[in-house]
Amino acid sequence: MRMVIAKRSPKTWAILVGIGVVSGYVSGLFGVGGGTIIVPLLLSVAAFDVRLAHGTSLAAIVPTAIAAVSSYAVGGSVDWIAAALICVGSVTGAQIGSKLLSSLPKKTIRWIFIAFLCAVIVSMFIVVSNRESRLTIDVWLGLALAALGLAVGICSGLLGVGGGIIVVPMLIVVFGASDLIAKGTSLAMMIPTAISGTVGNVRRKNVDIPAAACIGLGACATTWLGAMTAAWVDPFTGNVLFALFQLAIVIKMVRDALKKPE
Repeated sequence: MRMVIAKRSPKTWAILVGIGVVSGYVSGLFGVGGGTIIVPLLLSVAAFDVRLAHGTSLAAIVPTAIAAVSSYAVGGSVDWIAAALICVGSVTGAQIGSKLLSSLPKKTIRWIFIAFLCAVIVSMFIVVSNRESRLTIDVWLGLALAALGLAVGICSGLLGVGGGIIVVPMLIVVFGASDLIAKGTSLAMMIPTAISGTVGNVRRKNVDIPAAACIGLGACATTWLGAMTAAWVDPFTGNVLFALFQLAIVIKMVRDALKKPE
C-alpha cells in the first residue's frame, strides 16, 4: 500500500533523509545511481509498494547524480563526450530491452546477467586502472561506446538495473579509463536516463515527489564525501571495494531469482 504523505511523522521524514544520506555516499564512491540502496530500504524500512519504490528511487537519483557528477567534474574526472555517446546507445537499448522483456524468459536473462557480473568481479582484481589515463575519442571508440550504451540500455530494459554497475567496470576493464573517469562518466550518462524515466513514472503516478525530494536532499549532502573517498583510495583498493559492492548485488539477484519463479 502506498504511504499517505499527510500522515507521515517526523521520524518517517528523518528515515527518508537517512536513506538519501547512505545512498548519496554510495553513489559518490562507486559512480552509481544508488537505486540498489534506495529501493530495498524504501521497501523494508519505509513500507513503500514496489512500483512506488522504484519510481521514487529513480526520481531521487536525478539530484543525487547531479550532485555526485559535480564533485567529479571539479576534479576533471568526467568525460562528457563519452557520456553522451553512451547515452545515445542506452536510449535505443532501453526501448529494445523493454520489448524483449515480453518475449524472452526473464529468468534466463537474469542468470546470464549474474554470470556477466561474476566475470566482471573477477576482472576487477586482474585489471588495475592507471589513474592518469584518459579516453581518446575517435570514430571507432565512439562506436564502441555507443555499443556499450546499447548493451546497458537493453539490460536496463530487461532487468531494471541501473547503468553504473555495467558502465564503470567496462570503462575500466575494456576501454582503459581510470577508475575516477569511469565513475564520473557513469554518473553523467545516467542523468538524462533518470530524468526521462521519471517523467514517465510521474505520468503513471508511480513517484512520491516529496519523498524523492527528501532522499535527494540527503544524498546531495554526502555525494561529495563519497567522491572524495574514491579519490583518496588507490585504484586497486577502489576496484576491490567496487567488486565487493557488485558481489552484494549478485547475492541479492541470486536470492531473488531462486525465490521468484518467472
